[in-house]
Amino acid sequence: MATDIEIYGKQLVQLVNELEVATNSFESIWILVSTLTLVTGVTVGVSVIVWLERKVSAGVQQRIGPEYAGPLGITQSLVDGIKLLLKEDVIPSKGDAWLFTVGPAVAVTPVLVSYLVIPFDQAIILSDLAIGVFSWIAVSSVVPLGLLIAGYASNNKYSFLGGLRAAAQSISYEIPLALCISSACLRAIR
Repeated sequence: MATDIEIYGKQLVQLVNELEVATNSFESIWILVSTLTLVTGVTVGVSVIVWLERKVSAGVQQRIGPEYAGPLGITQSLVDGIKLLLKEDVIPSKGDAWLFTVGPAVAVTPVLVSYLVIPFDQAIILSDLAIGVFSWIAVSSVVPLGLLIAGYASNNKYSFLGGLRAAAQSISYEIPLALCISSACLRAIR
């Protein structure tokens, strides 16, 4: 009799383990589907907004807007993105090639890393940080450094002045943003 109970117990434990694996797999698939749905929705939304902007601008300027790429020019943004990816990368002759390629990467990487602290759903949290907002502010404050590097890399005083101006604008937007976020955090803490 004891052996039957042990056998049933082992079978029950095995069934629970299989259900746990299935549950974990389902949760992973659900997170992936939710993330892909969000990214697809945002991409389509941005494409429609860009298309509307081009059509309205064309109407204001009394010219024909995008109409050749896809039906009614809807895929013009996709075509422009492909064109930018396939363009030749021209590095100035007196510029620093390494800094010229690293500068934009330093400017874009913090923006992509900042998505780690955004909770997309109660179950879809990429990185559960206790200091999520403050780490987001710290990571996003690296962007002006990338702008300075990109301006300096071409070894041109006008490009460097443009990089300085872009960095100054970025910093001047970050200070009020950090103050607003800090005040919201202070309000949330009781």
